Amino acid sequence: MTRQTLQRALLVSKVVVAIGCAAAPYTHRSQLMLVSDSQAAKMGAQAFAQVLKEGDVVRSGPAVDQVRRVGTRIARVADIPDADWQFAVIDDPKQVNAFALPGGKVAVYTGILPITQDDAGLAVVLGHEIGHVLARHGAERMSQGLLAQLGGTALAVALGGGPSSEAVLAAYGLGARYGVLNPFSRTQESEADHIGLILMAKAGYDPRDAIPFWERMERQGGSSPPEFLSTHPSYGTRVEQIRAELPEALQYYQAGAATP
Repeated sequence: MTRQTLQRALLVSKVVVAIGCAAAPYTHRSQLMLVSDSQAAKMGAQAFAQVLKEGDVVRSGPAVDQVRRVGTRIARVADIPDADWQFAVIDDPKQVNAFALPGGKVAVYTGILPITQDDAGLAVVLGHEIGHVLARHGAERMSQGLLAQLGGTALAVALGGGPSSEAVLAAYGLGARYGVLNPFSRTQESEADHIGLILMAKAGYDPRDAIPFWERMERQGGSSPPEFLSTHPSYGTRVEQIRAELPEALQYYQAGAATP
């Protein structure tokens, strides 16, 4: 390592220590954050506009009403300051997927609705996706990409310059056709499961309904799992983790049921 490279690395390390410390809600996992919430929300809004422009957006009907109803309840208990929530349904029976972007932009593809079946099943999906937003997983992944550049863009973010559009799009993995996010890491996916259970419970949905939902998802996947399952933990691992986390989630659910 050259002296110049070492100096750059040390400078980035100081920046990380100064502004990059965060902890995920409920799990308290340490996170690297070099991207502000406002920066992430701005880019999330731009990406969402691209998705809506390229997709066949459903404007009204039972599916739209259900997504807005369930999503609003979960967003309320997520309590994300300054989030501008928007829920969209995109008509694509082949896309068994849903996603949420920083700033509160949420999309559900019609292909996943036969598997969710009801409000509780949809709450599992939206709790998981809004869990990603609450835990700031998008900004975390973007920060990791910026830090890997050893200085340039990472320092620009630290000093208030903001990431380049290219860096943000690369970090989010926006697809050319649908604008759907590439999957998060397995750690982040498991964390979103955990947070999602708590959010659906706080919103008044029984977190025990998560297990039959994942059973239906597993059966639907066959030899080629849906995009929603792409880098998630295996079914057996996921159910084991959910069973271990249910007692915590049930405390929130039962507390809500006991409140007039």
